[in-house]
Amino acid sequence: MTSEPLSLKEIEDRLAELPGWALDDDRITRSYRLASHFAAAALVVHIARTQDELDHHAETTLGYDTVSLSVHTHGAGGVVTERDFELARRVEELAPLHGAE
Repeated sequence: MTSEPLSLKEIEDRLAELPGWALDDDRITRSYRLASHFAAAALVVHIARTQDELDHHAETTLGYDTVSLSVHTHGAGGVVTERDFELARRVEELAPLHGAE
């Protein structure tokens, strides 16, 4: 998977396929609300496993009943790449399994 920077148009096109995700400066971000702290923590663990599989890691924040992610590709100079969208897509598949909204 390429670590080439995506253009603003490419980022916008990919974000259109990922409701809830947004561009925030040089990162794509998303927050999820869950039913409980335990559910949020379980989602974080599941995301961590996925990040290790992809060898690509987001900044992840666990709140009481929320999980927030912020990701860009450090190895490409801190810009948004296809790797970030692959991680976002994988997280989008996991989130409903934990009841995330």
